[in-house]
Amino acid sequence: MTETIERDSMQYDVVIVGAGPAGLSTAIKLKQLAEAAGREISVCVVEKGSEVGAHVLSGAVIDPKSLTELIPNWQELGAPLTRPVTEDRFLILSETGSRQMPTPPNFQNHGNYIISLGMLCRWLAEQAEGLGVEIYPGFAAAEVLYHADGSVKGIATGDMGIGKDGEPTADYAPGMELWGRQTVFAEGCRGSLSKQLIKQFALDKDSQPQTYGIGIKELWEVDPAQSKPGTVTHTAGWPMDNHTYGGSFLYHLDDNKVAVGFVVGLDYQNPYLSPFEEFQRFKTHPDIRPIFEGGRRIAYGARALVEGGLQSLPKLTFPGGVLVGDAAGFLNVPRIKGSHAAIKSGMLAAEAVFGVLDEVEEAETSGKEAAAYTALFQNSWLHDELHRARNIRPAFKWGLWPAMIYGAIDTYLFKGNAPWTLKHHGTDHASLKPAAQCQPIAYPKPDGKVSFDRLSSVFLSATNHEENQPAHLKLTRPEVAIETNLKTYASPETRYCPAGVYEIVEEESGPRLQINAQNCVHCKTCDIKDPTQNITWTCPEGSGGPNYAEM
Repeated sequence: MTETIERDSMQYDVVIVGAGPAGLSTAIKLKQLAEAAGREISVCVVEKGSEVGAHVLSGAVIDPKSLTELIPNWQELGAPLTRPVTEDRFLILSETGSRQMPTPPNFQNHGNYIISLGMLCRWLAEQAEGLGVEIYPGFAAAEVLYHADGSVKGIATGDMGIGKDGEPTADYAPGMELWGRQTVFAEGCRGSLSKQLIKQFALDKDSQPQTYGIGIKELWEVDPAQSKPGTVTHTAGWPMDNHTYGGSFLYHLDDNKVAVGFVVGLDYQNPYLSPFEEFQRFKTHPDIRPIFEGGRRIAYGARALVEGGLQSLPKLTFPGGVLVGDAAGFLNVPRIKGSHAAIKSGMLAAEAVFGVLDEVEEAETSGKEAAAYTALFQNSWLHDELHRARNIRPAFKWGLWPAMIYGAIDTYLFKGNAPWTLKHHGTDHASLKPAAQCQPIAYPKPDGKVSFDRLSSVFLSATNHEENQPAHLKLTRPEVAIETNLKTYASPETRYCPAGVYEIVEEESGPRLQINAQNCVHCKTCDIKDPTQNITWTCPEGSGGPNYAEM
């Protein structure tokens, strides 16, 4: 931009980035604490999605434990937890068949509910607004603001109406600065600002590298004869090989709807692997295909998820703010559950943040560290749960069957309290082997009945971005995309992206990487898996991206 325009600012006691389960639970708990203390505090939540829930994607089966702690009368208030789990199934797939296994304790869902997490977030937003929380969807937090002493002052939302050339258009509107005595980052997995803060304050210097998976999900309306409301099925094995972490879920909701998804660990080694294609191939399995034949695919989405567990959690606090939910890494990988952990982490953070607001005068609070959050977490049931689960995911670096044998020993013999903590494999981006050392994978063509292509899938995600804006996917060095990614790794970004954002275009001058940023479903996989860490995901203009209405 050729001209700097001064931004307006607003002051709050607490600014929260992200209206997912963690951010909204933080807001609700803060207001509850203030009401109990007879105090008034101002709480603001900004959300980059066009509405609350638009960018929320999860399986989802929820353990209601933490929701009950937060809002004990949630059933009376109409929370959208209406379909309890009635049956659990765990299958090991081969290419031609399956074997039903005893359901591991982590996959037992008695007392849990099959839900749409987006619908739950919209309900949580109603509860928060009823308590006086201000929620602003469609505003992307694009920048962290700092005090002169380096502590966090708040955030700035992104400018609107910047053209592809970087210059203001006729629709230009500058972003707003939101100053908070404390700022809570609840951006979800691989949040763009959280990533910066972890580096800025070296929050991960005492933890193992974070590891991730990509989850791809579809929502179907199936033949009533195939509908089994309350049934939860998980699978492992085919189409993954024994050295690649992955598996599926099928959750039967009401109204003949089935949520189906596939998770692939982003520590996979073969650059020819495509998580999207593996998911489509999974649905052609002879025991899976009949569920969807004759049905109708309603929605599609994809999202990275944090898999590092306890040993990969960064320091949770820094001067002026905290990390909550998936932004920090609160996910129980063996249970494939993070919503209850996100809610609980938000509640614990709220207690610590409220303590800071309560202890000192307003003029002194800016930049203070809510250090009590760490101790509150360490003394909570959430820490105990993550501690007992900590060794399951890293065991998969040995392969499927050794990991399952170890998991049984860890779960049944040690009950999660083995006198050691396994280390993860390292970083996901460094796990890719050069293409010359790997075999290409021949994926079947989509049949348009149970398997589909990327572009028709992206259409079902209702993804939309303002076309005349700078690309939000940045290459640090554009030449690396060809000189290293293409020549050494056969352009893995053209396969690990579930939305067809990246493609190699052949021109007279040679190959070129084309970035179709308008297709981006904000999964963050490219930011994580790019072998040269040359791709950085930044926030596009507010309200852009997918709209997961029912997901």
